[in-house]
Amino acid sequence: MNPGTTPAGIESEADLRAAFESADYVAGDEIVTTVSLAITLEKPLLVEGPPGAGKTEIAKVLASALGTELVRLQCYEGLTAENALYEWNYTKQLLAVQTRASGGEGGSAEAESVFSEEYLLERPLLRALRAGAEAPPVLLIDEVDRADEAFEALLLEVLSDFQVSVPEIGTVRADVPPVVVITSNRTRGLSDALKRRCLYLYIEPPDYEKERTIVERKVPELEAALVDDVVGFVQGLRGSSLRKQPGISETLDWARAIATHHTDGDDLSVQEVKRTLACLLKEAEDVERVDEELIADLLDDPPAPAADEAATPGDTPDDG
Repeated sequence: MNPGTTPAGIESEADLRAAFESADYVAGDEIVTTVSLAITLEKPLLVEGPPGAGKTEIAKVLASALGTELVRLQCYEGLTAENALYEWNYTKQLLAVQTRASGGEGGSAEAESVFSEEYLLERPLLRALRAGAEAPPVLLIDEVDRADEAFEALLLEVLSDFQVSVPEIGTVRADVPPVVVITSNRTRGLSDALKRRCLYLYIEPPDYEKERTIVERKVPELEAALVDDVVGFVQGLRGSSLRKQPGISETLDWARAIATHHTDGDDLSVQEVKRTLACLLKEAEDVERVDEELIADLLDDPPAPAADEAATPGDTPDDG
């Protein structure tokens, strides 16, 4: 695939928009255009935004639309090259050396090196590079901000030239570059060198209309009147001074809980909300702050959608 072309399955922005629609991912023009550019220009896409905003789901939708494998690298503090690129099967190597030393099969001096393909264990980055030209995978580098800065330096060669050096084997180059999606929750700043290699997309927290559309699509079993109550309450919570604001994924969890357990008539009750706050709040301080008085206030006077808000939705998360 050369820059300026699109892979099979996505021939245009219209195809990409249809892929988002079929996955019930509510994507506005900015998301569709930026993702399309990342594909056609063969550039990694760096997606930032609050947790639960739908960053990871973009990679999942792309893998489904392209009919290809999703290779996921979950980042964490202390992530090393061995975990991300490759490592050697030390147990198999040791057994081979012992067999040769005892004069068993392959025990000659000319025996094959134990640092060869047979003993190589692919990790996500190397797997994505060696996947082949027929169906290049979608490589998801998830929550890169959790990894150390040293890991970012490791990514630079991979993202610049889609290649990596394995000293014992040589340089491994991708026949066709994978589609790369990198996500960050902005827990720390990323290096300029990494950012220069990527196109950038920031997913804003949704406004009332966007969030309502998302809930309607993802939780169709929830009654329309309750959709308004759920979205209005969550929008109100986000206006409170909480340690961790609920994301869209929390909204969807809560909407499903209400759809399953609601029995108190047409409207949400204070006690019903209180019993199901585990879906929305993830900090002890927030649970203590959101008392019955605040719940009653938010139910009685939820934020109203702005009259001039655009109805075009912006983003939909995965459920995690």
